[in-house]
Amino acid sequence: MSTLEPKIVVTSSDLERLRTLIDTTAGDRADVLDSELTRAVVVEPSEVPPDVVTMNSRVVYMDEDSHETREVTLSYPKDASLEQGRVSVLAPVGAALLGLSVGQEIEWLVPGGKHKRLRIVSVPYQPQAAGHTHH
Repeated sequence: MSTLEPKIVVTSSDLERLRTLIDTTAGDRADVLDSELTRAVVVEPSEVPPDVVTMNSRVVYMDEDSHETREVTLSYPKDASLEQGRVSVLAPVGAALLGLSVGQEIEWLVPGGKHKRLRIVSVPYQPQAAGHTHH
């Protein structure tokens, strides 16, 4: 297998919004996100474990090659901002992070034929765990 594809968990409300996003976005980025969603386990927002990366979650991940950690917020494209550390779910790293839980890793092919591997270190903020499900 060329890529590591762990089980991912997505809330029903995130899935609904993301399907709309995919339907209104053309190109490879939407296709990548769409393929990620096809292997998702869908749960109600109130049932999602607190260590799962959902939309608008803050997540700390480690690059397994460089051992660098980075903290980002997984965002919809309209809210994405590199300066604020808000990564679009349509960006390769954003699509990769969606639905993972602490301790899980994901690997994917980056331009140049190299593999990138990330591991989820922590989810300091998740809207559902904080009771902020109205976003």
